[in-house]
Amino acid sequence: MIDYTFWAVAILAVFIVGLSKSGLVGSMGMVAVPLLALVMPARDATGMMLPVLLSMDAIAIWIYRKEANWQVLRIMLPGAFVGTILGWLLWSVVTDAQVLLAVGIITILFMLDALLPIRKRLPDTPPSRSWGAFWGGAAGLTSFISHTGGPPFQIYTLPLGMTPTVYSATTAFFFAIVNTLKLVPFFFLGTLSVSNLELSAALIPFGLVGVGVGVYLVRRISTKAFYTIAYVLILLLGIKILYDGVMGVFFTGAT
Repeated sequence: MIDYTFWAVAILAVFIVGLSKSGLVGSMGMVAVPLLALVMPARDATGMMLPVLLSMDAIAIWIYRKEANWQVLRIMLPGAFVGTILGWLLWSVVTDAQVLLAVGIITILFMLDALLPIRKRLPDTPPSRSWGAFWGGAAGLTSFISHTGGPPFQIYTLPLGMTPTVYSATTAFFFAIVNTLKLVPFFFLGTLSVSNLELSAALIPFGLVGVGVGVYLVRRISTKAFYTIAYVLILLLGIKILYDGVMGVFFTGAT
């Protein structure tokens, strides 16, 4: 029998991730694993999403192939590699709830910094290498454990004020490389099972539709509107993730 609830949730999750891969809604792609966790084990959801993410990455980097900011990528990717290795080592130690709690705290602090603001950058100041390497590492770690690398990546990149297209291209290349790095560890961890790969293959077309819709909108939205949407969505998502993390870490099993 067809599980309509599962397929409705899975298709919605993958479509949203497709939109996020275009750069339109940034960290909204983080909702995929929490959404899928409603209808399947969270670790299986993480493994099932990786081939879907890679297929969308391939489309996104082909579309944005000439527009990425390689200065930013050169700064962040070495840290992302270290974060990926650390995520592999911590896979059996760190829980999904702990990752959500950490990402939620980081995201809220980022939004406080952006809205107050606590820290100001001059528009033409070169990106800090140490700051970028740190947040690249955080993005690699959280991406490995639960595909939640968006907020750490955005903490460094959003204040740089790139145009929507350049920002989207840089995001696409960064996570395409990070997701490719995750293939070997995921294979050895057993998350790329045959059943997960079959689900991935069935869901990929819905993700590609999301990428196409998102790219169409990114190229037609103003920079001010783009960043307003990004910050509002990140704030709302940060609150939700923080709540899920607190409930998972402190109240699971409480009577």
